Amino acid sequence: MTELLYLPDDDGTTEFTATVTDATEEYIVLDGTYFYPEGGGQPPDHGTLSWDGGEATVTDARKNHGDVRHYVESMTGDPPAKGTTVEGAIDMQRREKLRRMHTAQHVVSRVVLDEYDATTAGNQVYPDRSRIDFEPADFDEADIERIERRSNDAIDEDYGVTKANRPREAVERDVDEGRALLDLIPDSVDPLRVVEIEEFDMCPCGGTHVDSLGEVGHIDIVECTSKGEDVERLEFRLEG
Repeated sequence: MTELLYLPDDDGTTEFTATVTDATEEYIVLDGTYFYPEGGGQPPDHGTLSWDGGEATVTDARKNHGDVRHYVESMTGDPPAKGTTVEGAIDMQRREKLRRMHTAQHVVSRVVLDEYDATTAGNQVYPDRSRIDFEPADFDEADIERIERRSNDAIDEDYGVTKANRPREAVERDVDEGRALLDLIPDSVDPLRVVEIEEFDMCPCGGTHVDSLGEVGHIDIVECTSKGEDVERLEFRLEG
């Protein structure tokens, strides 16, 4: 089983050492990793793995029955043998963009819940542009301007962001109704990793996030489209 070393609060680390537990020409499995495997609306980290006599570019990372498979291309040399020590290096610029984007998604979701009582039905973050689906929602131009303004007001407060494991019972008690789809998380997942923006938001989430809102940069909502009855999709970019 691959230990997710970035959890609960070490998602700023981008260089690490680990041991190979399985490897093919297609993928490499490690005993522990800081690479984020795709999930929760966030794409995987990219980067490199290197070892004595070889190196490979990591283009994808996905969970597989408790392991994380680092899918690789451009491998030099033979796949590393089980027990080989490797050096991992995550694309730091891409990781930082995703940290900012995912935190921005939490901010916008909180604002829309507070202002319009609409829940986040789905989201997808990317390094350059992200989207969130809300329901029930029917936004007009004034609504979009308000959401953008309120989100950026929160960012300007530069609230601290903490990431920690908490007992599921406490999370179910403390997280506001409509802020998290807890019923979709298996009961066996306990504790839950929670991302909290001080004085502003709390939500169970396994993604990578900045440590303070000032790192996010201002949100620019660039498009609003209907995705069905009572479902609105907001797309946004980040400035700075």
